[in-house]
Amino acid sequence: MSKIIVNIPKIIENINEISQLMKKNKKEWTIVCKVLAGNREILRNILHSKVIKKVHSVADSRLSGLKIMKEINPEIRTMLIKPPSKYQIPSVVRFADISLNTSIKTIHSLNREAEKIGVVHKVIIMIELGELREGILKENTVKFYSSVFDLKNIEIIGIGTNLGCMYGVEPDHDKLLQLTLFKKIIELKFGRDLPVISGGSSITLPLLELGAIPEGMNHFRIGEAAFIGTTPYNNKRFHNLNEDGFRLSANIIEIEKKPLFPDGRIGNGNVGHADMGLFKENSKENDHFKAIVDFGALDVSPETDLTPLDEEVRFIGTTSDMTVFDIGKNKVGLKVGDTIKFKPNYMGVARLMLSKYVKKEPVDNINH
Repeated sequence: MSKIIVNIPKIIENINEISQLMKKNKKEWTIVCKVLAGNREILRNILHSKVIKKVHSVADSRLSGLKIMKEINPEIRTMLIKPPSKYQIPSVVRFADISLNTSIKTIHSLNREAEKIGVVHKVIIMIELGELREGILKENTVKFYSSVFDLKNIEIIGIGTNLGCMYGVEPDHDKLLQLTLFKKIIELKFGRDLPVISGGSSITLPLLELGAIPEGMNHFRIGEAAFIGTTPYNNKRFHNLNEDGFRLSANIIEIEKKPLFPDGRIGNGNVGHADMGLFKENSKENDHFKAIVDFGALDVSPETDLTPLDEEVRFIGTTSDMTVFDIGKNKVGLKVGDTIKFKPNYMGVARLMLSKYVKKEPVDNINH
C-alpha cells in the first residue's frame, strides 16, 4: 500500500513561522486544516496548546473535521469556511464556533438552532469581489446586514472575501481596500463594530511582506502555506517555510522493459490517461523500463499533483488504481518491492489524505 508520510515537526515549524509573521504585522490568522481530511492522529499531533494559543481559530470546510477537533480539545475555537446546507444547520452550531455565510435564510436557520441549545453563533459574511464563488453582491451588502444584525443568537463579527480559488483572481491592494471600506460603511450605518476583516489567505501572504495590505484588514485564513510551504500567488515557496511536510511513498508492483509506444489502434474507450507528449519526445527510443506503482487516478491526479523526487522518473499514464512511470534505463536498479517517492502539491495532499487506500504515516523526526 502506498503511504503519505506526514512530518509533524516541519508543519509545526511552518505554523510557528506564520504566527510570528502575523504577530509582527499585527494580524490574526486561522489555520485551515481541510487538507488533513479530519485525520484524528495528525490533528492531535498538530493542534496542541502551544500552537492553538498563537492563532485566532482552526478551520475546516467539513463539519466532520470540526467535530474531531472539538473531541481532541473542546477549547479549540473552530471555524466552518464553507457555507452550510440546510441539513447541516444543527451540526454547525454544535461544532463550529464561527461560520462563513452568504445566505440570509441560512443565517436565520442558524439563529433558530442556536436558540434551541442556548448558544450564540458567530458569523462572518462573505462579500463578492470578483472571484465569483461564494459572496453576496456588493450592492446588496447594507440590505443583507440589516436583515441579520438583530438576530438574538447570532453575532455578526466580521466581513470577508475569497480570492484566487476558482478563477484565480489575484488579490491586490485595491480589492482588499474595498473590503475595509465596506466595513466602515456598515459600522457607520448601523453603529455596530465588525472586529474581523478576513480577506487574506495563502495567496495574499506575499502582499503582507510587500506592505500592500490595507490598514484594517486584520485576518487571514491559511492552509497551503502552513502545510505545504507555498503560496498560490506564484506557486513558489513562501518566506523560508518547509516544503517537505508531506511525501508520498509508492510501492513498485511491476517493473519491465517494454516498448515505449502502445501496440494497436488507440480508441476512446480507455478510462485512464496517458502522456502522449512523452512518446513524441522519445520517438527514437525503442524501449524503456516501466514501473507500475500501487496508486491511481482514484487516489490522486498523478500528472498534476505529484513531482517525483528522482528526476529520471517520468509520468507515462494512469488508470483507476495503478500508475505507470518511465524510469529510463533503470540505472539505479529498481525492482519489484522497492518504492518511488514523490512530492505532492496542496491538492495532491488533499486527495491522498481522503483516499482510504493510501496509508497515513505521521512522523515526529524532522530529519525523516
